[in-house]
Amino acid sequence: MAFDDPDQITRLRIPGSPGADHASARAADLALIAQAPEGFLDTTHFDTVRFPPPPWAADVFDAAQRDGAMAYSPYRGHLPVREAVARNVSGLMGMDLHADENIVLVPGTQAGLFATLSALVGAEDKVALATPDYLFSGRILSFLGADITHVPLLAGGNAGPGPDMAALAAAFAGGARLFVFSHPNNPTGAVFSAETLAEIARLAIAADATVLVDELYARLLHDGTPYHHLAALPGMARRTVTLLGPSKTESLSGYRLGVVVAPPALSPAIEDVLSITALRAPAYAQTLLAHWLAEDGPWVAARIRDLTALRAMTERHLRRLPWLKLNLGQGTAYAWPDVGALGMSAYAVAERLLVDAGVLVSPGYQFGPDCNAHFRVCYARDEGEWDAALDRMVGVLSDLGTARGL
Repeated sequence: MAFDDPDQITRLRIPGSPGADHASARAADLALIAQAPEGFLDTTHFDTVRFPPPPWAADVFDAAQRDGAMAYSPYRGHLPVREAVARNVSGLMGMDLHADENIVLVPGTQAGLFATLSALVGAEDKVALATPDYLFSGRILSFLGADITHVPLLAGGNAGPGPDMAALAAAFAGGARLFVFSHPNNPTGAVFSAETLAEIARLAIAADATVLVDELYARLLHDGTPYHHLAALPGMARRTVTLLGPSKTESLSGYRLGVVVAPPALSPAIEDVLSITALRAPAYAQTLLAHWLAEDGPWVAARIRDLTALRAMTERHLRRLPWLKLNLGQGTAYAWPDVGALGMSAYAVAERLLVDAGVLVSPGYQFGPDCNAHFRVCYARDEGEWDAALDRMVGVLSDLGTARGL
């Protein structure tokens, strides 16, 4: 591949963006943010001022950085930390995990995603990818030269939301030996039922396929929604890679921490990729992971109550637009409105919200094909600021709807 075109690895047609016939996702993203007015509100990530890290985080980091012996670690991470992580994640996932076999500490789940996909995927390998899904999954697979088959996420019938199982079965029949998806889904917030996950497991086992599931939001669940871990299902421990981390629910994104839970046969390959990219997760920050998941239930519960209230606020405002379709998921702190009735591209809608309402949203094209009627917002924000921002957004969207006779 010749890299005289810096956008080549992320090229796709973005209807409604500058130079639509030739634009890449990267170029469209940059063109959008270039229009941001002064003081705009960025809803593409969590507000870590309103939702700061746990009170122990700074003290633990400070103690580690005062100890010169903590500056370096093995590529997989400090052994005592991995032992604590293995113990605590075993309790979270309901399965028996071992520090030396299953746990690799990484500089954020993004690095875990890249290291795992790099270990599993070569040029022209067939990979099934849920759509919509985390924006960088597709971009990393494109960078690696994978042949991607998109598996639509359906609203669901009796079993609730989940991947189109017929499409997943067809992808496996067509040669895909890896299925990648997030759960809860980013961007929709969908949480899958036990029946849905069991069917994914059945299809993967029948195809002798591996599954990579990004469970970054597994603790951010609303209304007491039950959650099931794919790797804990019968036959799935040896064929499932799970990505976990404290960057969102616990607001530790600035510490760059993630955990890859992998089968013993795959962990060394993930470690190899890590060793030639970042070497290791930030050594001082790693020590925070020994405290993560340990005795923080009340703290997380209080945080989720606040986020659930913000979710309700978001719904109240957006329901003021009768033509807008909204199906809020039971996980994450994201809303995924469908504004397809406007007949405008996701880029154009995002542009108007940024310029006229001062709010940056994530356009749907970032999350896969056939997502151009949507945008994503993160409602983990200061309540007063978000209430005012939603009012401005609804005003802009209402004006766009009126201009189109809605």
